[in-house]
Amino acid sequence: MLQPIRSKFRKAHKGRIHGVATSGTELNFGQYGLKALEPERVTARQIEAARRAMTRHMKRSGRVWIRVFPDVPVSKKPIEVRMGKGKGTPEVWVCRVKPGRIMFEIDGVTVQIAREALDLAAAKLPIKTRFVERIAD
Repeated sequence: MLQPIRSKFRKAHKGRIHGVATSGTELNFGQYGLKALEPERVTARQIEAARRAMTRHMKRSGRVWIRVFPDVPVSKKPIEVRMGKGKGTPEVWVCRVKPGRIMFEIDGVTVQIAREALDLAAAKLPIKTRFVERIAD
């Protein structure tokens, strides 16, 4: 699963996801992509599940690019522990996704296979997404 090799700080503030994405909003690598339509935290497990669903459907033909990376640690206290006594230990890694962000890109397959593969990937994610296609020049 995706996670940083090193990070400057072990624990992070929760924060809020405001506004729309300014970077990563255009298709840069592939012909087809999956664009986020709402703000949400996407975990490393969800990204990996989406990637597996896509590559299995494409039968390992074509190429997949993952345009998001889980670099924010989310801590959690153990179950049945009283309040206080500090912040819990980091449990999962998440990526803060803003609306408009391209999350995955695909190339080397037909439109139909790409659409089906990205639909399967979208089912693994906790946000609404849209299939986007590069306009032929």
